[in-house]
Amino acid sequence: MRQSTIIAALIACLACAPTIAAERGPVTNLPLPRYVSLKAAEGNVRRGPSLSHRIDWVFKHRSMPLQIVAEYGHWRRVVDRDGAGGWVHYTLLSGVRTVLIEQDMAPFLSKPTPDAPVNAHSEAGVIARLGECDAEWCWVTADGAKGWISKTALWGVAPGEVRD
Repeated sequence: MRQSTIIAALIACLACAPTIAAERGPVTNLPLPRYVSLKAAEGNVRRGPSLSHRIDWVFKHRSMPLQIVAEYGHWRRVVDRDGAGGWVHYTLLSGVRTVLIEQDMAPFLSKPTPDAPVNAHSEAGVIARLGECDAEWCWVTADGAKGWISKTALWGVAPGEVRD
C-alpha cells in the first residue's frame, strides 16, 4: 500500500472512532473534574466525606476557586491550586466561576490579543470572576478592573475550556 493511502485510511478511522466519554460524578452527573468556588467565608476541609472525619484545615477565602475531583453523597472532594485537598460539604460550594491570577502584574487587555491596549494590571494571588473564554483568553473582573487575560496566567479554568 502507498503511504498516502495508509494515512488516508488512518484519518478516516480516527474520524469514525467514538469519542471518549468524560467522567461524570455519580451524584450530580456533572463532569469530573470541574471548577467551582467557595461560597462561604470559611469552609472546613475534612479527611473523609462525613462530619465524623477529622478537619484537616479550613479554607478562609470566600470565592476561592476549587476543583471538584470526586463526589460522595452531599460531599465533594476538592483540590486547590497547590493540589491540597479534602472533603467539603456541597453547601459550601458555588457554581459561580472564579479564577486565581498566578502571574504577577498580569495585564487585563481590552481585546483577546497580545498587542491590545492594557486596561489594568493585577498582582499574583488576586481572585477574579470568570466570564467568557475562548481557546487562549478569558474575560475576568476583579476589584473594578476588567479585561481579557491569557489562560496561562490563570488557575481555575481548563486549558481547552470555552465559555460563552
